Amino acid sequence: MRTNGNLSPPIRKRPRGRPFAKGNGGRKLGSRNRATLLADALLEGDQEELVRKGIELAKAGDPQMLKFFLDRILPKERPVKIDLPPIEHRRDLTAAYAAIVRAVGAGELAPGEGSAVAGLLASIARYIDDVEFEPRLRHLEEELKYLQAKS
Repeated sequence: MRTNGNLSPPIRKRPRGRPFAKGNGGRKLGSRNRATLLADALLEGDQEELVRKGIELAKAGDPQMLKFFLDRILPKERPVKIDLPPIEHRRDLTAAYAAIVRAVGAGELAPGEGSAVAGLLASIARYIDDVEFEPRLRHLEEELKYLQAKS
């Protein structure tokens, strides 16, 4: 039970959906519902014929069937080519981000593609930070020991 912050009676949390009776855990994982089982029974043996008919309709110019097949055949994303400078240090990222913005501005990349490439650069930046952090920390610790020993 939880309270709603004042002195009124506590709010009882209600279960989501209709709970099952004791001992009834519901349908087993992986089991299929009646509508799916019925559709499978009706289509038994007709799958090949339906696919052939769908292809015929798509070839005849049916826009819905054409879209249906193309959505399943064509890749969702296209490969992107962009010239990025070599990235060895964090300071190299500025030129790389500028190249992405230039490519998006010139229409060579869609804004979403540019954003995806920029996300990869952000991952590279985090990696560089992780790699460069350890030696910097070790250097600072050595300087601190030196200063403590000196005083």
